[in-house]
Amino acid sequence: MIETGDTAPEFTLPDQDGNPTTLTDYRGSPVVLYFYPKADTPGCTTQACGIRDHRADYERAGAKVIGVSPDPVNKVGKFADKHSLDFTLLADEDHEVAERYGVWVEKNMYGRTYMGVQRATFVIAPDGTVARVFPKVSPKTHDEAVLQALSELAAAA
Repeated sequence: MIETGDTAPEFTLPDQDGNPTTLTDYRGSPVVLYFYPKADTPGCTTQACGIRDHRADYERAGAKVIGVSPDPVNKVGKFADKHSLDFTLLADEDHEVAERYGVWVEKNMYGRTYMGVQRATFVIAPDGTVARVFPKVSPKTHDEAVLQALSELAAAA
């Protein structure tokens, strides 16, 4: 997993509408890049709706939020539409970006081992360096932790 102080790995992925989105498009603003395992599952929905409901807080912090999952574009689009998610969601169907960020990991559920995305969040400073890493986040407390990190980032600027 990449660490605080590293340069955030560059990428281009399709968004929920199929449009290419590149990380450098957001240079100059703090970015909250969060990886979630699967669209429209309970934990991922809790986390995404929390971000949606805290939109004003993220805007006050000047932050852009980007969610990334290994789902195909059509599934990410349906997830965004179903829950009125008004921020960018990206489809990393071949999990290349998840691998570069170190969040494509071996998981174990009900005795079955498989590869999947570990829920993790990276706060990226306006210059493209990683300011904070949350390697395992709770969907319920995600916004509180990330907004605190954004506040600390702003105070240090």
